[in-house]
Amino acid sequence: MKFTLKDYQDDAVKEVLDRLKKARKRWHEDADKHAFSLTATTGAGKTVMAAAVFEALFFGNDDYDFEADPGAVVLWFSDDPSLNEQSRWRLQEAADKLTISNLVTIGNSFASERFEAGKVYFLNTQKFSKNSLLVRGHDVDDSALETAEGQLVMPDMRSHTIWDTIRNTIEDPDLTLYLVLDEAHRGMKDGGRSSSDGKPTIVKQLINGTGGVPGIPVVWGISATVQRFNDAVAGMQDRSTLPNVIVDAKKVQDSGLLKDTINLDVPDDTGDFSTVLLRRGTMKLKEISAAWAEYAKLQDDPDTVMPLMVLQVPNSPNPQDITNWLDTIFEQWPELPEDSIANVFGEHRTETFGRHSVSYIAPERVQESSWIRILIAKDAISTGWDCPRAEVMVSFRAATDRTHITQLLGRMVRTPLARRIPGNDRLNAVDCLLPHFDKKSVLAVVTSLMTGSDQGDELPGRRVLINPIEVLPNPEIHEDVWQKLLSLPSMALPRRQARPIKRLTALAHELAVDGILADAGKKAHAELHKVLDGLQVRYDEEIQSAHHSVLTVEGKTLRTDIKTSGMTFNDFVENADFAVIEDAYRRAARVISPDLATSYSEHLASKNAGDNDEEALMSAHTAIAALGLVMPIKDELETAAEKLANQWQTEHRIAIKSLSDERQDVYRQIRELSADPLPGTLARSTSWLQPTTVRNSNGAEQPLPRFPKHMLCDKDGLFPDEFNVWETKILEAEIGRPGNVGWYRNPARASQDSLGITYQEGSDVKIVRPDFIFLAAVSSGAIVADIIDPHGVHLGDALPKLKGLAKYAEENGSSYRRIEAIAEIDGTFKLLDLTEPAARLAVEKAETAREAYESTAAIDYSI
Repeated sequence: MKFTLKDYQDDAVKEVLDRLKKARKRWHEDADKHAFSLTATTGAGKTVMAAAVFEALFFGNDDYDFEADPGAVVLWFSDDPSLNEQSRWRLQEAADKLTISNLVTIGNSFASERFEAGKVYFLNTQKFSKNSLLVRGHDVDDSALETAEGQLVMPDMRSHTIWDTIRNTIEDPDLTLYLVLDEAHRGMKDGGRSSSDGKPTIVKQLINGTGGVPGIPVVWGISATVQRFNDAVAGMQDRSTLPNVIVDAKKVQDSGLLKDTINLDVPDDTGDFSTVLLRRGTMKLKEISAAWAEYAKLQDDPDTVMPLMVLQVPNSPNPQDITNWLDTIFEQWPELPEDSIANVFGEHRTETFGRHSVSYIAPERVQESSWIRILIAKDAISTGWDCPRAEVMVSFRAATDRTHITQLLGRMVRTPLARRIPGNDRLNAVDCLLPHFDKKSVLAVVTSLMTGSDQGDELPGRRVLINPIEVLPNPEIHEDVWQKLLSLPSMALPRRQARPIKRLTALAHELAVDGILADAGKKAHAELHKVLDGLQVRYDEEIQSAHHSVLTVEGKTLRTDIKTSGMTFNDFVENADFAVIEDAYRRAARVISPDLATSYSEHLASKNAGDNDEEALMSAHTAIAALGLVMPIKDELETAAEKLANQWQTEHRIAIKSLSDERQDVYRQIRELSADPLPGTLARSTSWLQPTTVRNSNGAEQPLPRFPKHMLCDKDGLFPDEFNVWETKILEAEIGRPGNVGWYRNPARASQDSLGITYQEGSDVKIVRPDFIFLAAVSSGAIVADIIDPHGVHLGDALPKLKGLAKYAEENGSSYRRIEAIAEIDGTFKLLDLTEPAARLAVEKAETAREAYESTAAIDYSI
């Protein structure tokens, strides 16, 4: 793969491969057919996950311990040819082993008897229409010629329809046909029946079979909305379902692939505000364009993100209205090039609106066509189309069209650089302006956008803000205060399936690329070679026994006496041949990593090189095969690799911090590949988006309170936010303490400017993000930091979070003056200062959070 998969993507790929392996086995052994689905929110990277699955399916994958299926054939099916082309392009972009020859679009001239193994074939609903050359002659109504030999020839003189190809592939015992339904919820509508002639939909014919063509044995549905697919498959005959693969929507949001904030601008009053909000949207586009240009300049990146505005119009728009809207845009931004407009209307033609000529472009080409800055759309691009650089939308749809608006916004939530911009809400947001909506009707849009799955789960970390403001770094906060904040250690979630050797290799590669450590890869492998040399000495006896196992094949010969019906078993021992040794070597390479196995075999062979280099290499492969059979060696080797990776990341942390955000993000991901990742530091916050009003239960709105001394502020030097009564009391008390020079509302989302602390809940490791960080100047002139975390005791995770905070304080207490968890117990605020050993001991012994606050280690909090 060209991309490093996110943790949740890695888990999903492993689960999908497990389902495919089981389905293939059951099909070939018992002719059982199976189906399952992959459910993930829009923007999760479903095509990237599919690319990783196909690579493993065709070529095998040691990391997943998955052997290639030599007869694998994939039929990728959707109801839109342009969606297929976009998917094909993405698969090729993501996978380094999938080439053009592996990815085949089925056109009208396709006439193969059966599909070829090792290929993904792209097919769409239109290819099955009655007039399509691919299917003519399949139905009994179609005319077909019969030769003298009795062979049917289709009307276009081809010998096979696409249905024949599918049948022949399914019936070939050496092949396994996998059907992948892209956007799987489509084609299942109304129970899968066509409203015109009552025939099953093409999707259902592919799944169930039709006209002598059996159903495809393995069906994998991919979508963010697969409930209809699941319901349809559950009611089908002769097909079992495997457990669906469900991607946690929170992990997707935390990954940085999706924008954190969706800003909805709506009128405060009733009336026609079309022109006003269109001008505002144009200014937002101009401002975000400048912001991206400035960011590219700071990062020394020649590839500047070129954001665009989607102008969403009704299905039957008045051409004069569009003319007026375009005139307004160019009046507001005169420098905008006249030819920077395009449309994605269903008419597929150039449209003229007054002096504006607006050419048509296919939706899947919008993202790459950076010349487009204004895109006029109706509702045809709500599914399957993605354009991460679409950062502003002005919708002239009516308030009743909230579903179309929500669907289109769902296509705009991907981050342009496939990563979160540290500390910059403005570049991590998408703006939607709704001139025809009031605040009451917009709540339905907010509710839809806050969920990212069929189950309606909320997306923690995503915010939908109505008419927010931007807050910027507080000019009254001195740089030494910022430096103290940015130095605080922040923790990351451990990797569920950590691969220390792979992590070290990746780190070495990046250090060499950035010129931080020359020949880092060679140095890493040289260090691991020393470790393996030492382990050979330490485990000499076990290795010798394993060596014998590799070089010999033991078995038994069964002898039967026909007269007496007696049976005897005779042992035999034979020398292993080249194939057996190489198989053992490959299995060992999975244990110590293929790259290290290759370099270490060369290292060993060079020691024994003589007249016969081939024998020396075979001897080295045998030695490595033996190493792989001694299980303690794997653990000790991985420990050494982890130690070296941590050492290098610590030694070179300053050089890494000097790199661009993009490069720092690469090292952050490598750091988090660990089962016990090193703490990182906070990124500097440069732009936050904050709400300014709160809606009460009676529907009335009131301004949010604003507070001084925050690290970011509005034009008045104040920070608006919503807190409950006792959080407000604590905040005001801490701001008013002598020496206080600033405070930080720690973001609740998984961004690089949010301080995270890990805690254990059952078998899962999670992250808690304490509410407040306060900074103060002490008599020595130094700046000190305090974590103050109002901590409820009634929730089930209260004690695990408290224990995580205590462990963090024990390991990082030197970075703080105070780490205080505060709770209200029977009307009194009690605190545990976790920098104190007595408080940590009380937390460790407590069976409930309340018990810890009622212990003698807790004291009253003074307000």
